Amino acid sequence: MRIKTYILASLVMAYMASSFVAHAQTAKPPEPNHQDIAQAAGYKAMFICSATFNGGKPLDMIKAHELTNIYPSVTRAMKYTGEAVINHAEKYVSVHYTDALPPRISAWRPHLGCAALPQGAGTAFIDRLARIKLKTPKQDPADIMWPNGDKLPDTPLPNSIDADGLNAVIDKAFGDKFDGGVYGGATTAIVITQNGRLVGEKYLDGYTIYTAQRTWSVAKSIAASVIGAAAHKGYIDVKDKADLAAWSRPGDPRADITIENLLHMGSGLDSRPAGNRTDNIYLGGGLVAQYAVKNPLEAPPGTRWRYANNDTMLAIRALREKMGNDRRFLKFPFKALLHKIGMYHTTLETDWDGDFILSSQVWTTARDLARLGQLYLNDGIWDNQRILPKGWAQYVATSAPAQPPNRLGDNADKPGRGYGAQFWLAENIPGVPDGTYAALGNRGQFVIIVPSRNVVIVRRGYDYSGQRFDYMAFSAEILKYLS
Repeated sequence: MRIKTYILASLVMAYMASSFVAHAQTAKPPEPNHQDIAQAAGYKAMFICSATFNGGKPLDMIKAHELTNIYPSVTRAMKYTGEAVINHAEKYVSVHYTDALPPRISAWRPHLGCAALPQGAGTAFIDRLARIKLKTPKQDPADIMWPNGDKLPDTPLPNSIDADGLNAVIDKAFGDKFDGGVYGGATTAIVITQNGRLVGEKYLDGYTIYTAQRTWSVAKSIAASVIGAAAHKGYIDVKDKADLAAWSRPGDPRADITIENLLHMGSGLDSRPAGNRTDNIYLGGGLVAQYAVKNPLEAPPGTRWRYANNDTMLAIRALREKMGNDRRFLKFPFKALLHKIGMYHTTLETDWDGDFILSSQVWTTARDLARLGQLYLNDGIWDNQRILPKGWAQYVATSAPAQPPNRLGDNADKPGRGYGAQFWLAENIPGVPDGTYAALGNRGQFVIIVPSRNVVIVRRGYDYSGQRFDYMAFSAEILKYLS
């Protein structure tokens, strides 16, 4: 009898388990709650604001690219939000989401782009946002020779470059040849340089050399460059402790975290639920000083690698606190780095309290990213002027003490990628030389720096959520046709 009872109980349990699995596979996602809808409205307001006023894009193009193929949870909640209202005169975007509060608002400023206002704030709050004035170039960049400007030489490419083969590979990137043939291609821009010269370039119909896109996590490599420029000026040392005011109480173990730990993604801080999802700051109108500093320590600094937007934002927050002058801090990336190398079409966005969100929210062009790559090939020198410390390029491209847990590059027979200081390291990639490193971002943004070939490869796109453009296979193909 006991055996029969046991068998019957086992069958019932097996049936219940299979029923649970079947239900889980067919169950609908939960309905979005109030905060989900508020953040979806913030997403719509933020991306339309940035794409309109940073990118110069029309609304139909924005809807096709910025608002499609994004996080499914945001897509579901966005259905409950109103249509975006674009105020072109005052340069802000508002999106209704509830009758109880004002709409979600994102407001634009020159150089600093769009900032998401806190939930519940109306248009009067816009006047509180930080603003800066910067000198414009005396000469139109369109009339200045590349790479300082956008004028290209009339002379043909060197015979050592197979232009036909190179252009054929670039054309393939606008199809479906590097994403498994599933998505039909989502590339918007390709720029290739060698020995400082622009040797290949193509844009999606409707895009120009001045159409800016969000960099997503390529911004992290820009953040490392800002830290490098600050180190060169003596404002910061990567070996210094971050010394954030939020961690200054006696005995706070987070006080031991250094700038270098943050650059290496080795802070040891908790970054759940996912280090690449900091939606309260990106979409919710929250502050870097409110959210990024609050997480507890989980591991000794420098001993564990974990990808975290917060680590990047905290490194830049530390620079702000060390500089001690907000106006100088906000102008610094442009005066000390970006405008020095001709990156005049690059916008660094902030939260509403003036902290740069340099883990993701940078809008720039493919050519400007190529300029940044060239600065690294020059070991931080531009027009005979040092912008980054000597050896900074080698520093960011050197393996951090703690590495990604799924890194395959330790096995000489397998391709993989390691991590340096806010740059990814190519390891054992067929057709890609050792020493290659990269800035990588969501939706297919990348800047590949190949020192041994003096090459920079830039690709911009709007890849589907979960899509993987094979940037290394593409880079290997490109390198075949260069000298």
